[in-house]
Amino acid sequence: MGRAEARRARQGSARRAKPNEKKSGIRRFFTWKKLLGAFLGVCLLGILGFIGLYLYVDIPKGNSAAKLQSNVYKYSDGKVMARVGQVNRETVPLDRIPKDVQRTFVAAENKTFYDDSGVDLKGTLRGVLNTLRGQGKQGGSTITQQYVKNYYLSQEQTVSRKLQEIVISLKVDNKFEKKDILAGYINTSYYGRGAYGIQAAAQAYYGVDVEKLTVSQGAYLASLLQAPSQYDWSSATKAGQKRVKERWAYTLDNMVEMKWLSAADRSKQKFDVPQDPKPLPGLTGQTSYLVKQAKEELFAQGVDETEFEAGGWTVTLGIDKNKQKALEKSVKRKLTDDLDPEKRKVDADAQLGATSVDPKTGHIVAMYGGDGYPKHYTNNATRSDYQPASTFKPLILASAMENDAVTQDGLPINPNTIYDGRNRRPVVGGNIAFAPPNEDEKQYGKISVQTATNNSVNAVFAQMGADVGLEKIKETAVELGMDGSKIDAKPAMTLGTMGASPLQMAGAYATLDNHGKKVTPTLVKKAVHPVDGVDTSVPLKDPIGDQVLSRRTADTLTSVLTGVVNDGTASESVKNTAYEAAGKTGTSDDNKSAWFVGYTPKLVTAVGMFGESPKGGAQVTLKGTGGGGRVNGGGYPARVWADYTESALGGSTGAEFDLETDLGAGVPPTPTPTPSKTPSATPSPSETPSKTPSQTPSSPSGRPSDPTSGKPSDPVTPTDPSSGPPTGGTDEGDTGGKPTGGRPDDDSLTGFN
Repeated sequence: MGRAEARRARQGSARRAKPNEKKSGIRRFFTWKKLLGAFLGVCLLGILGFIGLYLYVDIPKGNSAAKLQSNVYKYSDGKVMARVGQVNRETVPLDRIPKDVQRTFVAAENKTFYDDSGVDLKGTLRGVLNTLRGQGKQGGSTITQQYVKNYYLSQEQTVSRKLQEIVISLKVDNKFEKKDILAGYINTSYYGRGAYGIQAAAQAYYGVDVEKLTVSQGAYLASLLQAPSQYDWSSATKAGQKRVKERWAYTLDNMVEMKWLSAADRSKQKFDVPQDPKPLPGLTGQTSYLVKQAKEELFAQGVDETEFEAGGWTVTLGIDKNKQKALEKSVKRKLTDDLDPEKRKVDADAQLGATSVDPKTGHIVAMYGGDGYPKHYTNNATRSDYQPASTFKPLILASAMENDAVTQDGLPINPNTIYDGRNRRPVVGGNIAFAPPNEDEKQYGKISVQTATNNSVNAVFAQMGADVGLEKIKETAVELGMDGSKIDAKPAMTLGTMGASPLQMAGAYATLDNHGKKVTPTLVKKAVHPVDGVDTSVPLKDPIGDQVLSRRTADTLTSVLTGVVNDGTASESVKNTAYEAAGKTGTSDDNKSAWFVGYTPKLVTAVGMFGESPKGGAQVTLKGTGGGGRVNGGGYPARVWADYTESALGGSTGAEFDLETDLGAGVPPTPTPTPSKTPSATPSPSETPSKTPSQTPSSPSGRPSDPTSGKPSDPVTPTDPSSGPPTGGTDEGDTGGKPTGGRPDDDSLTGFN
C-alpha cells in the first residue's frame, strides 16, 4: 500500500469515527432538531392560545355611545370655565350615503375590505411590535378592526386590547355583512370639529346633508379620519394641508385602480376646500381659543383625539381667572375703545394677540386671541404668520454672548461694545450685500450695544449678525423656542423678518426671565380621565426644561432690556411704573405688525398687534389705526402691556430682578475714575463706556437734541467712546400716531426689500 493510499484510509477512519464522539458545551443544547422543535412548540402553543382566546372572547355590546359625556375645563383655581360635550352625532343608513362616497372610505383605508376576513395580520403584527417598542399608534388596521375599536373597545394601545380587537374583528366579519360593517364604521368614526359620523361631518365641513356629498368631498372626509385635527383645513399648518391633499389624491387614485372611478372623471376632480368651522355650543369669546389650544396641546402630547372627544375628561388650565379678565379689560381700555371702524376703515383691520406666562412654572396665566368665535376664528396669540421685527434683536445679542463672538476688530461683543450706527451702513463680513436703513433714516455715530438696543438701531444689529454668524443665531433662537422652519439664515433675519407668534416670543423672553432655563409656555396643568372606573392623570411634559443659556447671558439681557423700558422705545408707555420691568418693542416692514414683549420678575407678557384684512385675511398696514400715523410697538402694544401688568401684579409690584451680571442698563454705572494728571491719556475703545456727570441735562438717550423742535441734532462721532456714546437722539415718538415729542419708537423696515 502506497503512502497516498494509507493517508486516505486514515482520513476515512477518522470520518467514520466522528459521529460517535460526544459533543461538548453549549452545542449539546442547540442542535437544529431541538431549535426546530422549540419553534414548532411555540407556534403550537400560540395557535392553541389563540383558539382559546377566540372561544373565550365574545362580541361585547356596543358601549361607545354610553361613554359619551362632557369634557370639563377648569381655571387654575378649580372653578369651571366650560363644559364641552354635547355630542354631535346622527346615524344614517348606508343607502343615504352615495355609493361613490362609500367607496372613498374603502379606497382610503382598506382596499381589500370586501374580500378580507376582517383582519390584516401583517399590519396588525406590525402594530403589536410597535406597541411593544413604545412607538405608539402604528400599523395597518382594516375597516372592520377600526369599527370594532370605535364601537366595542377603547382607543388604548396595549397588546391585550390589540388581541381582543383581532378576535372580535374576526367574529364581527363572520357574523355581519360587509355593508353593515361599513355603515357602522362610517357612522361611528370621529371626523374632528366635534362631529361623529358622516352626517355630522357633512354638515360641519360642507354645510350639506350626507346625500348631497360629492366624490371630492367624500374623499376629503375619508382622508380626515387619519388625523382629524391635523387635517382640518381651517386650522392645519401648510404641511398638514399638503398632506391631506396628498391623501385626498391617493384616495381618488385608488378608486381609479379599483375601477370605481374612470380616469376621465378622476381628472375632473377638484379639491373642495371646507367651510370655516362653526363655534361649538357655549364656546365664544376667549374661551373658544383656550379650549381649542388646550386640546391641541393634549393631542400633541399623545392623547388620542377620538378617546378625548368621547368625553369624561377634566382638564385644568394654568389660566388665572383674574388675570384673564384683566387682560381682556386692558385690550378694551387701551385699544378697542379707541377704534372706530365706521369712521376709519383701517380700524377694522386691527387685530391683537397676547400671551402671559409665569416664568417660574411655565404656565400660561392669561391669553387673548381676538374677538373670539364666531367673529374671528384665528387665535392671534398662537398665529405665527407675522414678523416679530425688533423683538428678535435681543436674541442676537444673547447668541453673541453665548458663542463668545467678537467684532471685526476682535473685541468681545457685550452691552458696552461700540458699533457704528450710521444709516444704511454696509455690513462688513457677510456673504450677501446688506445695508439696512435705520428707522426714519436716522443717523447715529459710534454707539454702544446698550444704546443701540434702547433705540433699536438696525445698522448695529445687522453688523452684529455678521459678526456672530447667522446659523449660530438661528440655533440660539430655536433653543429659545422659535420655529426654525420659519427662519431663513440670511442677513434680513437680523431685523426679525421671520414669522413668530406671541406664544413663542413669550417663551423666549420667559427663558431670559428664568435665568436661561428653558420655558415652554403651556396651557394645560392637569388632565384626568376615567380608566376602568378610576380617575387617571395623563403624564404631561414639564414646561420648565434645561439650561439653554448661561445665567450670566440671560441676566445680562434682562439688564440690557431694562434700558428699553427706562430710556428707550418703550419709555413713553412703561417708564415710571411701580415695578421693575424689561422688554423690547418691534415694528415690522410696512407697519403690518407692532409688538411689545416685556417682563417683570414674576410675569412675562408678549403683545402683538397685526394688520389683517377682514376680507380674505391678507396682511395689511396698521398705519392710521386709531386716527394716528404709524403704529409702533411703544404705542398700543406697550400701553396694553403696561395696563394689564399693573392690574395682574396687583400688590405684588415690589419684586426686583435677581441678576448675576455686571453689564447692561440695569447695573449701576461704574464710578468715574479720578482724572489723571496726564490729559493726553486716552482709554481704549474696548474699555467700558462710562457716563461723566454733567451740569447740563442731556436727552434720555445721551445724544443732545434741540428742545424746541424735538428733532435730533446732527450726529456726533466721538473720538473717545468712553465719554458717553451718542445715540442719534430723540425724535417724535409715535403713540397711536399722535406726536408727543417723546422717545423715538422702534424701527420700521420701510424701504427695505
